[in-house]
Amino acid sequence: MFFILPGFDIILWVYLIAALGPAIYLMGYIYNQDEIEKEPGWLLWRCIGMGVLAALFAIVLEMIGDEVLDLSPIRQESVIGVMLSAYLVVAVVEEGMKYLLMGKATWNNPNFNCRFDGIVYAAFTSLGFAAFENVGYVFRYGMGTALTRAFTSIPGHLGFSVLFGCFYGRARLAANEGRKGKAAFELIFGYILAVFLHGTYDTCAMIQSGKSTLIFVAIIIVLYIIVFRLVKHESRTDRFI
Repeated sequence: MFFILPGFDIILWVYLIAALGPAIYLMGYIYNQDEIEKEPGWLLWRCIGMGVLAALFAIVLEMIGDEVLDLSPIRQESVIGVMLSAYLVVAVVEEGMKYLLMGKATWNNPNFNCRFDGIVYAAFTSLGFAAFENVGYVFRYGMGTALTRAFTSIPGHLGFSVLFGCFYGRARLAANEGRKGKAAFELIFGYILAVFLHGTYDTCAMIQSGKSTLIFVAIIIVLYIIVFRLVKHESRTDRFI
């Protein structure tokens, strides 16, 4: 036992680094793009915590959602069944819980005073969610899963959050200017867009046909291009709100 424990500790750390590394790297990338005024560490940690809490809530709510879908006459393994699960259960619940809890932590916070802050908060919350989720997957399925998810699921969560974060920052600006209708529109539209992309992503990943795999790869590539260009643009054009 004395000789086994050190080896076990090393393996444990390797798995943790593999699971958490991609999310930590992307958090660092987003943090470095926030040029006008860096967000305080305690608030970023709070966003990460909200992401973890959202993942825990999502586990329960998705189980309930799947039970409800089981009561319908639609077979879960059919294309329609997969789409209903991907869009109405997984995407709606996960994106909803992430941004609901993030909003509780950041919407009225005085540090939310730049438009790019919306992207920072959304990204850290979403990557906290993804990191927690990734630990479970890596420890259950191994290092092969860590490599695959490092280039698909983790950046996917970042992509959905960056798009929502753009609208979140604009919603805060509109609210500060007294345009409540505009603020509500930005929040709702950003959420619907995140749900649509997340649902499409999951549908293609779950169907696993030749055509769906091609669409899945195309989504990943396009998402990479759009998101990183959008982050650069939003950082360059950031302003106080």
